[in-house]
Formats: sequence, structure tokens, C-alpha cells
Amino acid sequence: MNDRTLRAALGKLQGQSELPVSQFTPAQQAVLDRFARQTGALHRRTQGRGGVYQVLQVDILAAHLNALSPGASSDDVSLPARARHIASARSSKAAAHRHDKHYLLLKAHGGQVNWQDTQRGIHLPLSEHTRDFGVAALSVASSDGWASEQDLWLVENQALFDRTDWLPPSTQASLAYYGGQLNGILLDWLAARERFTRVILFPDYDGVGFANYARLYSRLGSRCEFWLMPDWQDKLARFGSRQLWQDTRAEFERVRPQLPPALGELTEQMAAQGLALEQEAVWLD
Repeated sequence: MNDRTLRAALGKLQGQSELPVSQFTPAQQAVLDRFARQTGALHRRTQGRGGVYQVLQVDILAAHLNALSPGASSDDVSLPARARHIASARSSKAAAHRHDKHYLLLKAHGGQVNWQDTQRGIHLPLSEHTRDFGVAALSVASSDGWASEQDLWLVENQALFDRTDWLPPSTQASLAYYGGQLNGILLDWLAARERFTRVILFPDYDGVGFANYARLYSRLGSRCEFWLMPDWQDKLARFGSRQLWQDTRAEFERVRPQLPPALGELTEQMAAQGLALEQEAVWLD
């Protein structure tokens, strides 16, 4: 029996003597019918052209609902959402569970790179932080005023963040590591205002990488770019992975229509050869 579906259905019945069957989804009706057979706490009877669920044993219904939602009575909105989900459903992922904050890992590359929060009149000397500490971390939110006069590069894998000699010559920019999937808060933050000259994404050339770019492009349009590494055609043919292509092909096909024309040659070559390419190939001659 699906706990989430049953919890939602019993929640509708809480405090009611009966409710029309039409108020429940087909999935909820299925779990309620099973619950009724197993416990005898409910009865489904025909009424007119429809039917109703009648509560026969309130205590049994309440006990099951309490078991499914042991802290449902807690309404402390000051708690993190994931803690409230555990209270109501024994799982932090029972409902929307995005964190309230996102922490961006940053490095500076090439000359003096600074960030400013114009709303608060403060700045982050990113070049100095990179020199002294190796990395800077920034808590970002859509409402803040953080921005930089230089480009922002986003990389999917840590190796590209650790070692930056792959960047084009004369690059003066911020480099951020996003670890596989672009966070929704990060996308909201980037879309809230024009914070950089350009936002450049360099992901793996696979279904996941293209899906991330499609999400970014849908929010920023021409303000973002997908970086094509030098000699990508040769690298794809020599070092491309058939397994990675197969593993992410469904995602590739799903988002391909959402990609801008500039990626047409790359996507055509990948599809024709049945190959995907990881970022780290940028170092291979």
C-alpha cells in the first residue's frame, strides 16, 4: 500500500463522517478500498450515480493516520521544511524539499576578479580569497545584489574546478563548481538580474549536460553560452564513450529540441556516432 497516497486520502477523511468518492483520485480510491477491506474502518457505498466513503471506526482511522504522520500536529513553520516533512510523513523527501539556501563554490582566474553586492555596498575580493584560501563560498538568493563585471564559468566536474589551465588564454573570470546538476536556487539567482557579462556552461557532452544547459538557456537565453572545447570533433571520435551515450541517450533525445542551433553540429555528430564525451577530455591532445 502506497503510504503517501494513503496518508493523503486518510487526511481528507479526518474529522469527516463521510465524503463523496469523487473527491479522491483513482489511486487514493484504490488504497482506501484496500484499507477498508483490511481494517473495516471504512465502508464504500453506492449513492446515486457515484458513491461515498463512510467512516465506521474513527479511532482506527486516526491511529493509522498518526502512524503515517507522527508529527502532523506540529505546525512550527520556523523548522526547516525537511524536518517538517519527517514529522508529517517520516521522510524529508515526502514533499517539495529544496533547501532554502544554495552555497556557491567560487575561484578567480586571470587578474583581478571582484564581486559586489550593490544593495548592501559590500564586495568580495575573489582573487585574494582564491590566492589565500583556494576557494570562496557565497550564499546566494534571488533577492541579493551580488554581481561581477567578469564572466562566470560553470563546470560540472571537480577536476575542472581544481585545475584551471584548460580555460582559454586571457580568461579573466569567476569559476563555479556545480557538481552534476544545476541547483534550482542557483538558476533562480542567475535569472533574477543581469549579474555577469556572460554565463558560460561547460558540462559533459551527454544527456545530463545538455539537460542542464536547456534549463539554463530557458532562463537566461542569449545571456548564457555552451562552451565547445577546442578540437571537440577529434576528441569525440577518439575519446567518446558509447556507454555514457547509452546511459544518457533518453535525456539527450528529450532536451535536444530545446537546444539552440549553435549546438546542432555537436548533437548531430554525437547522435551519428553514438558517443558522448566527458569534460576531462579537454586536456587530451
